[in-house]
Amino acid sequence: MAVPLLRLDRIFLTFGTTPLLNQACLSVEQGVRIALVGRNGCGKSTLLKIAAGMSEPSGGEIFRHPRVTLRYVSQNPDCSGFEDIHAFVEDGLDDIPDVQWINTLRTSLGFSGTEKLATLSGGEKRRASLLRALAAKPDILLLDEPTNHLDLPTIEWLEGILSSLPSAIVVISHDRRFLENVTHSTVWLDRGITKRLEKRFSEFENWRDKALEEEALEQHKLGRQIAREEQWLRYGVTARRKRNVRRLGELKKLRQMHKIYRGQPGTALLTASKTSRSGQLVLEAKRISKSYGERVIVKDFSLRIQRGDRIGLVGPNGIGKTTLLSTLIGQEAVDSGTVRHGYNLSMALLDQQRILNEEETLAHYLTGGRGETLLINGQERHVVSYMKDFLFLPEQARTPLKEFSGGERARLMLARLLSRPANFLILDEPTNDLDMETLDLLQEFIADFAGTVLLVSHDRDFLDRTVTHMLAPQGDGHWILYAGGYSDMMAQNKQAALLVRKDKELSQRKGLSNPRAQENAKHPSPVNRGFMGREKIKLRKMSYKQVYALEKLPEQITALQDEIKKIEQELLDPALYCNDKERFMRLSTALEEKKSICAQKEEEWLELALLREEYEKEIRSP
Repeated sequence: MAVPLLRLDRIFLTFGTTPLLNQACLSVEQGVRIALVGRNGCGKSTLLKIAAGMSEPSGGEIFRHPRVTLRYVSQNPDCSGFEDIHAFVEDGLDDIPDVQWINTLRTSLGFSGTEKLATLSGGEKRRASLLRALAAKPDILLLDEPTNHLDLPTIEWLEGILSSLPSAIVVISHDRRFLENVTHSTVWLDRGITKRLEKRFSEFENWRDKALEEEALEQHKLGRQIAREEQWLRYGVTARRKRNVRRLGELKKLRQMHKIYRGQPGTALLTASKTSRSGQLVLEAKRISKSYGERVIVKDFSLRIQRGDRIGLVGPNGIGKTTLLSTLIGQEAVDSGTVRHGYNLSMALLDQQRILNEEETLAHYLTGGRGETLLINGQERHVVSYMKDFLFLPEQARTPLKEFSGGERARLMLARLLSRPANFLILDEPTNDLDMETLDLLQEFIADFAGTVLLVSHDRDFLDRTVTHMLAPQGDGHWILYAGGYSDMMAQNKQAALLVRKDKELSQRKGLSNPRAQENAKHPSPVNRGFMGREKIKLRKMSYKQVYALEKLPEQITALQDEIKKIEQELLDPALYCNDKERFMRLSTALEEKKSICAQKEEEWLELALLREEYEKEIRSP
């Protein structure tokens, strides 16, 4: 077996009475690629800091090869003491710098080298720390959530860079696709103990689940054995005193084993506060444009979102994803065009900026300072009870937010978001800092959510598991809607590129220009639904009949929705079809008719609301 470059053996670390690390081990051989995984708060970052020499354990042995170079990228890098990125990177070099290599890295990560570190955001400091680590070409790279705040092109670039390096790598990440592409083995940190799987990450979850099942079975057997021993001691033959003493000693050992066993932590309970259903049409954007000076964010873009859609926005950092999101939900005004929201829409927003009052307590943040209860699904619920759904302890209720980790803050923001009644969720980078278990629950929640979801994410696996459509930039302010998830979008682009190449080859053979190839080159995406080319509504004064309809339509829509709900409830009865097939068929037909009428009335209401606003705008204009 190869001699390790770095070895942590039987590492022990405790905070209070419960050990965070308990006989944890980590062995890093030359060229290995290890995924370090486990729940938020289990000690992954702490173990990585110990490996990097940034933290000391309470016990255990640490071996580092004396001639090995090591670089560590933390979640919250400290760039203090350096004026600019150039000085920061130069300080991390041991040998004569490879200038070409450093320039390639710097450009790819979006830096010129002269940026002042004091002005950088948290995400930019993380990229600067990544640049410093990669520039040194170390023997060992320790990376703690390196993909957070990176866009998809940069994540894919980083995968290529890491694959080309001879360095040994230990990486913590919630990005499944990244771990699958970069690592070859997995170390699982669970309740202070490490277990290693010499297979790719795609094999890990089945292996983990099987290990937990076997552990639960062993604990069940241990409990039964303790019960049998207690029974024997209670009713056994008292004359066999020596044997009794021996069995009593064995029972004490069994009880001690059972006592020190720490069960799996619970799982968060993600449920949204219920609210009334939105109209069939959730959002309609018509030929909208938005710019900041010379920078075009979106140009002549149209989009229609229906109830139940799950749409993912992707694109490079700085392309304008958050701005487009803000214009669609009405937080920012468009320069031209119109954005109209449908009937009975209730929105809840998770902001990627996550600006929190550091001194505010957990309970105060959840309740908004309004006492100690929240209104969840129409019923008052104590904040401590609600906290438990998201794996927070009662004693943490008065803890200031500055004491919580990134993962705990992410869970806390989800808790606050889901306490608000909403039928339209807007999620800006919801996966940042979440552990995989909570990420799985969020995916299941989105899949089961009865409303509509619009989200921004750089997590490819998350997008594949959650969205029905992808919205991506094509340059010059143009955005295209694709059917399916991230992998579907990439496959469609690949197919479109193949068609362009074939058309080009055919054109060259014929010596003619091919209009279809030119069109495909301009618009590589095959899917774009919306209202491109549709004429604007002519401005005119609203008639009395239209004004009356605008006032009455909401009542009619609500009545229809109530009827639809009543019919749907009756059709849920499994005995109806068997007992009265004719009534079942009548109700099914009526349901479709009422849904169609309701959709038509929602369309009519939206058109009239648009007409009224355009008319009012015309009156106000000089």
